[in-house]
Amino acid sequence: MAKDNSFDIVSEIDMQELDNAIQQAKREVKTRYDLKDSGSDVDFDKSNNQVHLSAPSDFVCNQVKDIVQSKCVKRNVDLKALNWGNIEPAAGATVKLDASIVSGIDKEIAKKINKDIKDKKLKVKTQIEGEKIRVSSPKRDTLQEVIQFLKEKDYGLPLQYVNYR
Repeated sequence: MAKDNSFDIVSEIDMQELDNAIQQAKREVKTRYDLKDSGSDVDFDKSNNQVHLSAPSDFVCNQVKDIVQSKCVKRNVDLKALNWGNIEPAAGATVKLDASIVSGIDKEIAKKINKDIKDKKLKVKTQIEGEKIRVSSPKRDTLQEVIQFLKEKDYGLPLQYVNYR
């Protein structure tokens, strides 16, 4: 019997690229003429995988968020990897906005992806292995169909297809 071909579905983010994007956003906030002395700040908490924004108003906070997102796009960091919360009031008549970084596929989404692949009725086997899903099939064309099918779907997190063999 021929060996099955396979690939893994993962959701990973390049933390170094995200850090670089945050540093660029910080620099732009400090030097941009309309934000220079506004008291706006961007902070990246690597230990908790969170991005913190603070600004004097909602409007300025949204501008800083747009700067962070544009820097992420330029550095090829998927915007689905940042799960933005709501703007909240903070001390000293300022507002804050937090974003958590999505990394890994949690069980519910993995089950949903698995179910969607099964519903497609292709001859593939899927296994949930921690924070990744392994898809295997004797035919490479079938695996390509699965990848194309998943690219059309939106699960609210960035998906990568690795270890294709």
